[in-house]
Amino acid sequence: MELIDGTGTRGKALVVWGGWEGHEPAQVAAIFADGLREHGFEVTVSDTLDAFLDEALLRSLSLIVPVWTMGTITEGQLAPLLAAVRGGVGIGGCHGGMCDSFREATEYQFMTGGQWVAHPGNDGVAYEVHIADHGHPITAGSRDFTVTTEQYYMHVDPAVKVLATTRFPVVDGPHSANGPVEMPVVWTKRYGAGRVFYNSLGHHADVVARPEVLRLCLRGLRWASAVDDDRLAADAPSRPGLSV
Repeated sequence: MELIDGTGTRGKALVVWGGWEGHEPAQVAAIFADGLREHGFEVTVSDTLDAFLDEALLRSLSLIVPVWTMGTITEGQLAPLLAAVRGGVGIGGCHGGMCDSFREATEYQFMTGGQWVAHPGNDGVAYEVHIADHGHPITAGSRDFTVTTEQYYMHVDPAVKVLATTRFPVVDGPHSANGPVEMPVVWTKRYGAGRVFYNSLGHHADVVARPEVLRLCLRGLRWASAVDDDRLAADAPSRPGLSV
């Protein structure tokens, strides 16, 4: 295997899970950890936000994956995380595990690029995910698909690069009077020198494990790590709908 960080791995990743149990954080964390290991990452999994306390340790990583819906984070835990990403460590995640975390921590939301505010119709809504950019390494080879799960209505940073969208409204609600809108589902952005990836899908582990969703998530995490660019480009299918 090609040496990336001197240990024989593609890079080092930290997956931190917890928060609201309804999003099955332990199971989702395991899916991400297993997928990253299959791509050659050395992965550490933690169930405490104290994993963020050591800034020097965080700066030695290639990737941080939060899987933590709601909850609270102390300044002592948040500051090293923000500093590490500003310094070039990638961060990526999905659903409420990344963009409905620590609702009072606005700088965290500034880093991630968006915040969940509603899911009209709750769980069980069938809707289409449209791939908006087929040229990006994350979405290359993917095609539009239909999913039945929560459809996240997000407040989104206008600086994000949108890779996939969904159309609202699918079900009636107080938003419907505004007419149709395209809502970002998958995006990237930068926070300082760090790469940020997000996918709003993933209410339960079975949604994350769907091939179309998991493919986007793992390619997004690999992109955020900034150590896998050559392989991402090499293994991107030239036609949509092929798995990697």
